[in-house]
Amino acid sequence: MKLSIVIPVYNEVENLPLLNDALYQALDAVDKTWEIVYVDDGSVDGSVNVLSGLAAKDPERVTVVELRRNFGQTAAIAAGIDHAEGEIVVLLDADLQNDPADIPMLLAKLDEGYDVVSGWRKSRQDTFITRTLPSHMANWLISVVTGVHLHDYGCTLKAYRRDVLSGFRLYGEMHRFIPVYAHAFGARITELPVHHHPRKYGKAKYGLERTVKVLLDLLTVKYLLSYSNKPIYLFGGTGFVLMAGSAILLLYLFVRRILEGIAVLGSPLFQIGIMLAILGFQSVLMGLIAEMLTRTYHEAQAKPTYTVRRVIRSGSKEKK
Repeated sequence: MKLSIVIPVYNEVENLPLLNDALYQALDAVDKTWEIVYVDDGSVDGSVNVLSGLAAKDPERVTVVELRRNFGQTAAIAAGIDHAEGEIVVLLDADLQNDPADIPMLLAKLDEGYDVVSGWRKSRQDTFITRTLPSHMANWLISVVTGVHLHDYGCTLKAYRRDVLSGFRLYGEMHRFIPVYAHAFGARITELPVHHHPRKYGKAKYGLERTVKVLLDLLTVKYLLSYSNKPIYLFGGTGFVLMAGSAILLLYLFVRRILEGIAVLGSPLFQIGIMLAILGFQSVLMGLIAEMLTRTYHEAQAKPTYTVRRVIRSGSKEKK
């Protein structure tokens, strides 16, 4: 199988027949063997019955993964990726706001040598205050924090080579950070403007409440990418800063005691300095413990601390 289209579905009963028809139109023009993997994320509106009918009509190319309850979009995407067989995986929403006709364009860009092609809803058809503006702000913040600059992290329509999707698991709302994880594994990433349509049927599943979850997941992603292999840099660095602050405060109190005769123990700065010293020492110890846990994690699972794109040996065929 060359191409897998993975689609998380939650209460999209009216959109599914139209989406399936649009997918067949787009994919029949693609010069690759393909499959569609629908993941029903605990729908209660009869979506799973529609999906079962689609699978029955084309069992060779349509797969339906029915989750036991609603686990969320990230978990549904992870389930779809796990059950997909394609060398290339395209993610797509089921609400018909993403246009399946853009899929061949993403695939053509992959053929230029990229590992990830991200869709950019340049002319987004959503409410500006509650959807578009928070999205713009989140995209800017994610780009600054991670160093992977994309205009639209929230666009589900993205194409990936299978090998850049291995080596990490998705939790929380982290599906939007897949390009960041892929970049950490050395993936070549680009971005293309794609069509975006207003929703015709059903209701949007997310609002402003999602912002807090995204911010917390961003903190997790930053830690995992920057410090998961060397946590001592974070905890130890923080500990040294705290202990340096403590030393400055205590030195100030000592000099003031010598020059002005003011008692050290009577100042609240003394308690603050001692507390900073204790916290700094504890932070360094936490870093050392985290280092031991990290080494145990990698060595117990024989997980390398690097990724290989390919190996070229003189006089032999190339190995990828």
